Amino acid sequence: MSAVVSPIREPLIEGGKTYHQITEDICSPTERTPSTAWVLAFIVAVSALAFYVFCVAWTIWVGIGSWNLNRTIGWGWDITNFVWWVGIGHAGTLISAILLLFRQKWRTGVNRAAEAMTIFAVMCAGQFPLIHMGRLWLGFFIFPYPNTRGPLWVNFNSPLLWDVFAISTYFTVSLLFWYTGLVPDFATIRDRAKGIRKTIYNFLSFGWTGSAKHWQRFESLSLVLAGLATPLVLSVHTIVSFDFATSVIPGWHTTIFPPYFVAGAIFSGFAMVQTLMVMTRKILKLEEYITLAHIESMNKVILVTGTIVGVAYLTELFIAWYSGYIYEQFAFYNRVMGPYYWSYIGMMSCNVLSPQIFWWKKLRRNIFVTFVMSIFVNIGMWFERFVIIATTLARDYLPSSWSYYTPTWVEVGLFIGTLGLFFTLYLIFARVAPVVAVAEVKAILKSAGDQYIEPNKKHYAEAAKEVETH
Repeated sequence: MSAVVSPIREPLIEGGKTYHQITEDICSPTERTPSTAWVLAFIVAVSALAFYVFCVAWTIWVGIGSWNLNRTIGWGWDITNFVWWVGIGHAGTLISAILLLFRQKWRTGVNRAAEAMTIFAVMCAGQFPLIHMGRLWLGFFIFPYPNTRGPLWVNFNSPLLWDVFAISTYFTVSLLFWYTGLVPDFATIRDRAKGIRKTIYNFLSFGWTGSAKHWQRFESLSLVLAGLATPLVLSVHTIVSFDFATSVIPGWHTTIFPPYFVAGAIFSGFAMVQTLMVMTRKILKLEEYITLAHIESMNKVILVTGTIVGVAYLTELFIAWYSGYIYEQFAFYNRVMGPYYWSYIGMMSCNVLSPQIFWWKKLRRNIFVTFVMSIFVNIGMWFERFVIIATTLARDYLPSSWSYYTPTWVEVGLFIGTLGLFFTLYLIFARVAPVVAVAEVKAILKSAGDQYIEPNKKHYAEAAKEVETH
C-alpha cells in the first residue's frame, strides 16, 4: 500500500514562472508605453479631479452656504464621504501588516496595491474636514502652538481632535510601510533603466544593493512597522466612531459603534481592493500573479465582515427596542420607515444580503460577480454612513425643526472629484511602481519551491485521484 499523498495547494503564482519572467511581467508596465485603457481611465480621472478643484474653489469663494446644510443637519455629504474614505483606507494596512505578522502568503499578490489604496484613500478623506471648516486658512487652530496671547491649546476632550492625531498617525505609519516595501522593487527597476529614469529610481531606492545586511534591515523594519500598524487598524476607525458615539444624540450614543465601525471599514476596504485588483489584473495582464486564489480569499473576508456588519445592524435594532427609550426607538423607526427609507433599504440590501452569495465557491471565484459585488458593497457602505448621519440629524426632539436634506451640485461634485483624485493617484502609481511586490513574489517562489509553481492539470487530477483512493 502506497503512502497517502497530501492534497496539492493551489498555486499563488501560475504559469511556472522563473525569476526573470517575474521581473519582466511585473516591471514592464512601468517601462512600456501606457495602454489605451490606461490613457482613457486617466483622462476620466483627471477630468473628475479638475471638477473637484473647481468645486473646492467655489466652496471657499461662496462659503459653506453653497452646500445644503441647515440648522438641523450640520453634517451632510461631507462627513459621510469622510467616514467612507477612512473606512476604505483600512484594508491596505490590514492586508499588509496583520497578514504579514500571521505569515499569510496569499497577501503578496494584493498587498502592494492595497497599501497604495490606503494612502490615497486617507488623502481623500482628509480633504473633507478641511473643506468643512469653511475658512481653510484657519486650519492651524487644530494644532497647539505658542503665540503672543500665550499657548493656545486645542480641546483634547473632543473626539474630532482625536481624529486628527489618529488619522495622521495612521497615514504616517502606512506611508512608511508602503514605501519600505517599494525600495527593493525600485532598485530592480533602477537596474533595468537608463538615463534620467535610472537616476530617479536610484534616488528612490536609497542605494539598495540587495546585500544580506540590507535584507536584514528590511525585514526588521517591516516587522516593526507591521507591529505599529496592527493596533492602528483597530484604533483609527474606533476613534472615528467616537465622533458619533460620545454624543448624546439618540441613534449615535451607543457602545456598539467602535467594533461595528471597524468591521464595516474592513468590509468596505476589502471591497475596494477587489474592485482595483479585478481591473488591474486585466489591464496590466497580471492574471498569473493576482489569481483566483487571491480573489477567493478576499471574498471570504468580505463574507465574514459583511455578516458581522449585518449582526451589528440587527443588534442596533434590538437594543433600541429593548431599551424602552422612546427617542432611541423613534430614531431607528425613522431610519427604517422615515423619509430616508430608501437609503436604509440600499444599506441592508448591499451590505447584508448581497455578500451572502459568496457562500458558494463557484461565485467566490467568478471575476464578473466579484467585480459587481465589490461595487455593491461600497455603495452599501456609503449608504450606511449616510443613514447614520442624515437620518439621525434630520428629525430631532423638536418637530418644528425637522428637515429633509438633499445635496447641492457642489457637494456631489466634491464627492465625484475625490474619486477622480483617488483614481488619478492610483493610475500614476501603477505607471511608476510595480503593482505587485516583485521581491516578495520571488521570496514565495524560493521558500516554497515547486509547491507554488503551477503543475499541469494532469498532475492535479492524478494527485486528487490518489488521495481519494487512499
